[in-house]
Amino acid sequence: MIYSPDLEQHVAEARAFNEQLAQFPPLSIVTPEEIQQARELIESPESPLAGSPPVLPVLEREVPGAAGPIAARVLRPERVDAVYLDIHGGAWMIGSPRMDDAENDELARSCDLATISIDYRMAPEHRLEDAMDDCEAAAVWLIGHAREEFGTDRLLIGGGSAGAHLAAITLLRLRDRHQAAGRFLGANLVFGCYDLSGTPSARKGQSAVLGHGTFEGVARHVHRGRTGDQLRDPAISPLFADLSGLPPALFTVGTLDPLLDDSLFMAARWEAAGNEAELAVYPESDHAFTAFPTTMARVAHEREQAWLRDRLGATAGVA
Repeated sequence: MIYSPDLEQHVAEARAFNEQLAQFPPLSIVTPEEIQQARELIESPESPLAGSPPVLPVLEREVPGAAGPIAARVLRPERVDAVYLDIHGGAWMIGSPRMDDAENDELARSCDLATISIDYRMAPEHRLEDAMDDCEAAAVWLIGHAREEFGTDRLLIGGGSAGAHLAAITLLRLRDRHQAAGRFLGANLVFGCYDLSGTPSARKGQSAVLGHGTFEGVARHVHRGRTGDQLRDPAISPLFADLSGLPPALFTVGTLDPLLDDSLFMAARWEAAGNEAELAVYPESDHAFTAFPTTMARVAHEREQAWLRDRLGATAGVA
């Protein structure tokens, strides 16, 4: 599925929601005050990203990290067929595992997955590489301890926005440093940023969700003075990496997302490298649309869940 005609029936609703969304200023995370305000908003129960409270109980725990323990939130259904490592989004500066509770709860119950979402270190207090190190450490810990902790060695990984970027980086590090990318059976990559120097759509596009204040904040606090060539380093921009030897991936993105080209290009390169890649593009959908109360978001969630179930079915018997 690249673009399904069946989605046209939901376009009018999506446009109506977008008109409401346009009444609010786009997120700005340039100043320390703006970053703190955004963090507090996301953690608030009134946050538009909060979603419904999880049905499953939430276990708060720690896993070993690159520079000390990493806080994590675990949702575990009665039956566990695999473990899903969730990496939250938020422009590498805001957000937390709690932000993904509703989506992880739905994934856990619909796919029989234990989900574990990690509280990786964020900018501006920390470097981008610190976040990458924490995600790598959590994945390595799961490879070594998932069976004793959850009763299964079957692993999946996913994330949205910055989380999709970090998930892709994690798989590359597992392949290159641990010869273990194959331990993850699939990657659910949702509206990710894979070229930190900016794909064409990111360079020229702004939206109701991603505006100048977000891009400027990322440039100031995440890029930290790197040149264009430095931002295209495959170590931090996975679009330019050798993508061979990676697990199947589902790429999800909306047509209004300034990061649209990131998913289009990454899916093409993922497949060209010899991996399985599926691309799902949703009309009239902005960045972070899967958090919106729209039918388009529900359809996207159902597609992700079906894909994850297919991955588990296709790998039945794989330890």
